[in-house]
Amino acid sequence: MDQHQEAVSKISTSISGFYQRQVPFRLYHGSTNSTQARKVDPSRMVDTSLLNHVISVDRKNMTCLVEPNVPMDQLVDATMPHGFVPQVVMEFPGITVGGGFSGTAGESSGFKYGFFEDTVNWVEIVLGDGEIVRASREERSDLFWGAAGSFGTLGVTTLFELKLIPAKPYVELTYHPTSSAADALSTMQTACDDETNDYVDGIMFAEDHGAIVAGRLTDDRGQSFQRFSLAQNPWFYIHAERATKGHVESLVFTTPLRDYLFRYDRGAFWTGKYAFQYFITPFNRITRFILDYFMHTRVMYHALHASGHASKYMIQDLLLPSSTAEDFIHFVGKNFGFWPLWLCPFKIDRPLSLHPRIPESSKPAGETSTYVNIGVWGPGSTDYGRFVQQNRLLEQEVRKLGGIKWLYAQAYYTDDEFTEIYDRKWYEALREKYHATYMPTVSDKVRVDISKAAQPPATWSDWLRSTVWGVWPISGLYGVWKTLYQRDYLLAK
Repeated sequence: MDQHQEAVSKISTSISGFYQRQVPFRLYHGSTNSTQARKVDPSRMVDTSLLNHVISVDRKNMTCLVEPNVPMDQLVDATMPHGFVPQVVMEFPGITVGGGFSGTAGESSGFKYGFFEDTVNWVEIVLGDGEIVRASREERSDLFWGAAGSFGTLGVTTLFELKLIPAKPYVELTYHPTSSAADALSTMQTACDDETNDYVDGIMFAEDHGAIVAGRLTDDRGQSFQRFSLAQNPWFYIHAERATKGHVESLVFTTPLRDYLFRYDRGAFWTGKYAFQYFITPFNRITRFILDYFMHTRVMYHALHASGHASKYMIQDLLLPSSTAEDFIHFVGKNFGFWPLWLCPFKIDRPLSLHPRIPESSKPAGETSTYVNIGVWGPGSTDYGRFVQQNRLLEQEVRKLGGIKWLYAQAYYTDDEFTEIYDRKWYEALREKYHATYMPTVSDKVRVDISKAAQPPATWSDWLRSTVWGVWPISGLYGVWKTLYQRDYLLAK
């Protein structure tokens, strides 16, 4: 803890200096799983990259103390030897504890435990004036819930106490084949109602083919054993699709717990297949084996940012009330034709982060609302103006159906639309109370300036850069080169 306290003291001093000068600052974490493009001015930066330790595991109370830059794989590897695993583990190994808390994240245990922030007992946070405080459900609860999902705009979180559950070496997976969106959602609800299940999610491979996957922690290796983490193993979604295609009865497989938790790492769910299409490369078991190094999410996110392809692919997670999820699936299939789609159920009994003005969010505290996260990931228009319109169409349909989008991804709302959706009065009052008004807002951090979509290049150099960058496969090759040779990625690896 001495090392932690020394690091936090330095962060506090740095923030205090910015506060006295009323100079906005950004955080440098050392890595990101966001699709947002960010540039950081070193003179206006607070470096938290050294806060990357699991400090302790408390077996008696089933909790652990974790710093914000601890990624999910490090967290799992630190807790499993003690016989525990976090209640919610995000599916990509590189997603950090701090990122999951400040950006609102969840996974297939969310139907039991809610979002990642629901598994946090308390946080240590450095406020906008440099004061170091603790926030929890009982102490500074407004700050605790305000900081969850507000992208570090109320202060800098420096320590978390997380809830753990007993771990077992394997997960028994039951694949339930489904024939429609309605069938998938009904089957998923049945799986969520079964208290023996520890994990539930689903994939819609096409309008008429889906699979709901229910997982149970087990000590039994089982007869149908399947791994997903090695280069020679199938990608998880491919395995689920082939296993359920043409089947009516459920199928059972067993996999190691760690393989299950990070089952979507190879191929980043299924978005890795678009890299094969981009480079006109066959997509089969042999090429996936040969190119496996490039198909892990840490590498893919690095290439996504370096190549600029975050502005070419629609990467959106949308949270819909269970009652309108089917309509949204049909809308995406009709208007975009993106398959597969990811389905992940959640039960929440509190206001959502940033207090969005949606019907389910207005329910009294303690009354449970059920949601379905729908992952929509696919290639957008190569024309940037059209690409913006596609994303805005998706956002508008989500609002129409009473849902919201996760803000880790590019947001194409206007400032007025953002204010209509989220309770800015409540948010600004919190920023005033905790001395954060000089810091960037959530809107500043997540919104894309869509006015630029219709503007021509400002200079000849901008025109030349945009023209050359758009020539296949220059941007893609540059992204690959950066993943191989850029120093900060190799150091992190």
